Amino acid sequence: MRALLTACLLLLAPTPVLAQIPADLAREAHEYERAQIEGDRASLERLIADDYVLVGGDGSRSDKAAHIAEFTAPEMDLQPVVVRDAVEHVWTDGAALGGTVDVVGTFAGSPFRQTLRYVDVWALRDGRWRVVYGQATRVPAAN
Repeated sequence: MRALLTACLLLLAPTPVLAQIPADLAREAHEYERAQIEGDRASLERLIADDYVLVGGDGSRSDKAAHIAEFTAPEMDLQPVVVRDAVEHVWTDGAALGGTVDVVGTFAGSPFRQTLRYVDVWALRDGRWRVVYGQATRVPAAN
């Protein structure tokens, strides 16, 4: 009876979240960050799903082409970021990775700095990890 009860409980339990990010996903997430910072169009094309959607803090939506255009614009020069307050939820064929970052750089020679809270949703498709959704919200400047 105890074995049957245990088996039923296991069947009813939610699918556990993996304890750590798989090595191939960690590698692709790092490559995605690098490609955005460096404006690497080929890597962004490879890592971003064709049906990608990015939602901004104001509710605006953009697609893969617009996202890549923003990060590969010749006027854009970004510094590397450090992720704080990391969010890492991973399941068998997907993940939500994000946190808080200070985006620092110049656009057309004018400096900017913005703190963002973001999440990227990754899906394992045909054996490869792809970013399928992103959301970024500006953190108001401290008074």
